[in-house]
Amino acid sequence: MLKWLCISIIIGALAGTASAGFLQSLEWATNFRENHLWLIALLPVAGFLIGLLYYYFGKDVEAGNNLLIDTIHEPKGIIPFKMAPFVYLGTIVTHFFGGSAGREGTALQMAGAIADQLTRPFKLDRNERKILIIAAIAAGFGSVFGTPLAGAVFGLEVFLMGRIRYNAIFPAFASAILADWATNLWNVQHTHYHIDFIPKLELLPILYSILAGIAFGICAAAFSKIIHWMGSVFKSKIKYPPFRPVVGGIIIALAVFAIDTTRYIGLGIPVIAESFEKPLPLYDFALKMIFTIVTLSAGFKGGEVTPLFFIGATLGSALSLFIPLPFGLLAGMGFVAVFAGATNTPLACMLMGIELFGAESGVYVAIACVVSYLLSGHNSIYTKQKIGEAKNSRFENQQDSSISDFL
Repeated sequence: MLKWLCISIIIGALAGTASAGFLQSLEWATNFRENHLWLIALLPVAGFLIGLLYYYFGKDVEAGNNLLIDTIHEPKGIIPFKMAPFVYLGTIVTHFFGGSAGREGTALQMAGAIADQLTRPFKLDRNERKILIIAAIAAGFGSVFGTPLAGAVFGLEVFLMGRIRYNAIFPAFASAILADWATNLWNVQHTHYHIDFIPKLELLPILYSILAGIAFGICAAAFSKIIHWMGSVFKSKIKYPPFRPVVGGIIIALAVFAIDTTRYIGLGIPVIAESFEKPLPLYDFALKMIFTIVTLSAGFKGGEVTPLFFIGATLGSALSLFIPLPFGLLAGMGFVAVFAGATNTPLACMLMGIELFGAESGVYVAIACVVSYLLSGHNSIYTKQKIGEAKNSRFENQQDSSISDFL
């Protein structure tokens, strides 16, 4: 306990500080881009530079989050420290010039690369190193979103679908809480969301929640399948990797200027907040999905989670036109449920919903997350995620298989 407390303090301090610096940089990049929209025209050039950086200097860290998950399953060499500055630079450039990406991937990779450098000083063995990476993932996730409880469970849950590694529970929670505390010490503000009205728990609202969860699960599965398919298309059609983000950048830039709005690029936090204030059109979630899939599958850097928040929240808000539940509640349910289905982390997403929206929404959030998780099938945005417990009996003989085996 004392040993892991010491390690968790170091991880929390370093990961929290890294997340704070990253969030501040991201805010600056976003504000500067929104005041200088001509920068979006340079997105193909920025993509080429990112592609060159990773092709010539970063092939060993290009796998990103999948490298972290793979290290938990089969620890090999120490994760190169360069993963942290590379993904930081790549993500800031992606947002600065108008790509549609998130931030969790960057926070996780920075935390993982930093934490793994502690392996030799603390003389960690193979199993202890697995716990170290889990704690780092928890710290990165908890600090970048301001949800330490969800971050801790996400770290325990994300690498093995259907199972939790309880021997890492103390380092995961300690690292996530300390990292969130460190980020707050730097006066970094997280976005807060409010659900105006939550109906009394009765049969009809529960049935409507299940119906919404089905829609969220289908959306999550579609996102996971399409982003992997699009990535394979870019790889098969464009053999020289640095040219892939060039093509993706051209598509995104032309689309932005064609529709004359920056609503679907960057993080999209203002639109997410808007989804809690009024019903949004159904096409918002579809367009964000397209922009994000093209950006990330082409090779730009960032994460999928914040775009998934956008997709889920706007889809939920739009569903209020068909499902008689408050649009704010549906937006909150979609916010976490699409994420739950796309990452197979329903418990973390339940906690995130409670941390972000309050305990009153907990039952509705839980229903949406569970249904989305079950309906999304054996899909995930993380191809190295393994099946610990299959979602149905037909796949029981596929335990310990990677998600990539189903693609």
